[in-house]
Amino acid sequence: MELLDATAVLTALPQMAEDFGEPALRMNLVVSLYLLAAAVFVPASGWAADRYGPRRVFLAAIGLFTCASLACALSGSLLQLSLARLAQGAGGAMMVPVGQVILLRWSSRDNLLRAMAFLTAPALLGPVIGPPLGGLLVTFASWHWIFLINLPIGALGLWLVWRFIPDYPPGEAGRFDGKGLLLSAGGLACLVFAFEALGHGLLPPLPIAVLLLGGLLFAWLYVVHARRCERPLLDLTLLRIPTFSIALWGGNLFRLGSGALPFLLVLLFQLGFGLSPLAAGLLTFAGGAGALAIKFLAAPIVQRFGFRQTLVGNALLCGFSVAVCAVFRADTPYWLIVGLLFFGGLARSLQMSTLGALTYADVPPALSSRASSLAAMSMQLSLSLSVGLAATFLGLVQRWRGDEQATVQGIALVMVLSGVLCGASLLIFRRLRAGAGAGM
Repeated sequence: MELLDATAVLTALPQMAEDFGEPALRMNLVVSLYLLAAAVFVPASGWAADRYGPRRVFLAAIGLFTCASLACALSGSLLQLSLARLAQGAGGAMMVPVGQVILLRWSSRDNLLRAMAFLTAPALLGPVIGPPLGGLLVTFASWHWIFLINLPIGALGLWLVWRFIPDYPPGEAGRFDGKGLLLSAGGLACLVFAFEALGHGLLPPLPIAVLLLGGLLFAWLYVVHARRCERPLLDLTLLRIPTFSIALWGGNLFRLGSGALPFLLVLLFQLGFGLSPLAAGLLTFAGGAGALAIKFLAAPIVQRFGFRQTLVGNALLCGFSVAVCAVFRADTPYWLIVGLLFFGGLARSLQMSTLGALTYADVPPALSSRASSLAAMSMQLSLSLSVGLAATFLGLVQRWRGDEQATVQGIALVMVLSGVLCGASLLIFRRLRAGAGAGM
C-alpha cells in the first residue's frame, strides 16, 4: 500500500499542480514531505515495537496511513495536501521497520537473505502497479482516487495483520528518548527544507545557510547526547559493526543518486515529451517489472559472487542505468526506453536486496529493533534528500539556462549527475572484506 501510493502519486503531480495553481516543480513537496515525516518518525518505531509489541504498532500504523489517505483525497490546496502527506509519512514510518523487526528477531541467520527477498517481493508490486494505475486513474477519473484506493487496501491489511501475524511479546524498551527525538527531528527538518528552498529559490541565500548550519548543529548535539544516553533513540554504536556501517553509508550514497529517478522520469515524460499520465505510467512500469523479476534470483547471485563483488560490480551497472536515461528523447523508440528501464530496475533491485541482507548480517538479534530503526531512518533521509538534491540541481540548471520551466536538456543533465553519484557508491563497498556476510 505504501509503495503503491508513493509511485502512483508521481504520475499525478502535474495535474495536482494545475488544480492547485502551483508550479510543477514545487509539487515535489508532496514527495519530499512524506519522506521527511517518515524519516522523523522512523527512529521511534523500534522503541514502540519493543514497548507495545510489533503487531499492535503495525495495526496502528496501517490505521493512521489509511485515515491520512482519506485526508489527502479531500485536500483543496497544496498546504492541506502537504499536511496530510506528513500524517501519511508518520504512518508509513511505523509500517516497514516493524515488519523488519519481526523478521530479524524470529528468522535464522542462514535464511535471512532469502527471507529479506521474500519480504520485499510483495512490496515491489507497488512500483509495478503504481505508475500505470496512477496514470489510469488520473486520465479517466482524477488524482484523488490515487489516495482513495488505499481505503479498501488498508481495511484488508488491518484484517490480515489481526488474523495472521502472531502477537509477539514486547521487548525491553527502556525509557523513551524524547530529547533524542527532538534533536534528530530538528536536524532532519532543517536539512531537507534547506535543500527544498535552494532548489526552488524560495529563500535568499542567508536563511538557507542558517537552515544548513542549524541542521548540522542539531546533528552534532544529537551525537553528543547519544554518547551520554544509556539507550539513545538512534544507537550510533551500531556503526562500529563494519558490515552495518559500510552497508549504511554505501546505501545512502547509492540512494542519493538513484532515489530521484522516478521523479525525474515523470518530469521528462510528461513535461518534456508531452505524454499523458497513462502513457508515462506505462513506460515507468518497466522499471518496476524489472525490480520484481530479479527478486527470486538475488540470493543465488549473491551466493555465487559474494556480497562484496556483487555490490561493487552492480554499483557500476546501477549508475549506468540512471545516467543512460539522459539519452531519451521524444522520438526514442518505446521498445528501447522500456528495455533500458527494465534493465535499470533489475540492477537497482538486486542492489537493494543485497544491501538489505548485508545490513543485518552481523547485528545481534537483541539489537535488531535498534538496527532496524537506524537503517530505516537513514534510508528515508537519503531518499528525501535525493529528491531535494535533484530539484536543487534542476532549479540551478533552469536559472543558469534562463528557462521558465524544466527542459529536456536540464533534466538529462541532472540524470547524468545522479548516475555518477550512484556509481560512486562502489568506492565505499570496496572496503568490505572478501568474506563479508558468509553463511547467510
